Amino acid sequence: MSQAAPISPDWIAVDWGTSNLRAFAMDAGGTVLGEATSDKGMSSLAPNEFEPVLRALIADWTVPNPCTVIACGMVGSRQGWQEAPYRGVPCSAKSDAPVRVSNVGDDLHVWLISGIKQPDPADVMRGEETQIAGFLALNPDWDGVLCLPGTHCKWVHVSAGEIVSFRTFMTGELFDAISTGTVLRHSLNGTDMDESAFLNAASETLSRPEKFTTNLFSLRAADLLNGQSAATARAKLSGALIGMELAAAKPYWLGQNVALIGSSTLCTLYQQALAQQGVDATLSDAASVTRAGLCATYKALTGKS
Repeated sequence: MSQAAPISPDWIAVDWGTSNLRAFAMDAGGTVLGEATSDKGMSSLAPNEFEPVLRALIADWTVPNPCTVIACGMVGSRQGWQEAPYRGVPCSAKSDAPVRVSNVGDDLHVWLISGIKQPDPADVMRGEETQIAGFLALNPDWDGVLCLPGTHCKWVHVSAGEIVSFRTFMTGELFDAISTGTVLRHSLNGTDMDESAFLNAASETLSRPEKFTTNLFSLRAADLLNGQSAATARAKLSGALIGMELAAAKPYWLGQNVALIGSSTLCTLYQQALAQQGVDATLSDAASVTRAGLCATYKALTGKS
């Protein structure tokens, strides 16, 4: 039986979040040669543990000496490997001045991509800026609004390659908190969702956000009195939360060119809710644009085209 060819990257791209770590073996042109993942996210590591975790993850690869490593995500936070200070808006989406990690062996040159800050209204992002840079690298001259659904959803106005302004919504975290930590948890079992119920709830909450909390308790009452299914209840909760978000984010998406970046399942929900409002939003895969953003930083750092 023939053995697989060894993986010999020119450089390494790293997406290091709060809970997980993903490293990509890259060639100079931006092609992925291999991938390695770990559950050693930022939140589980002390600063002196990042280097050994990274070395263990890429131990099977034959890397150059020295090897350039470009990393994005919470690894550059104050609680991470080393803080990469925020850049203030308006600023270029592409990070051409990452922060070099000190006290690392000479064979690894590790660079951290800085997050973005907005003084007023106060807001920050870390990790999403790399996805934005990657999206713009793949879609040159694109202007409009990017929506990045997730635990903390971002709405970002971009123009002429710059991040102009952004707002964060805790929609995903609220869904988790409500569905696991309130009386509604008894009515939200499973993962299925009723599409029609989702769209109705999103539309109603967008138009009548003041009814949000009373409609939430109705989810429990409808289960007790009418045997409403968990799939319908989950759909209504999701629709109500996304509807609230869309109501607040209306200045961003109304009349704008909109693109969604994230998991296909979650982005599809946003796409459907926006379509009800006459907005035709396009979808982009988060992993693909993240790698493109890391490649853009590598090219800017090394001067490679």
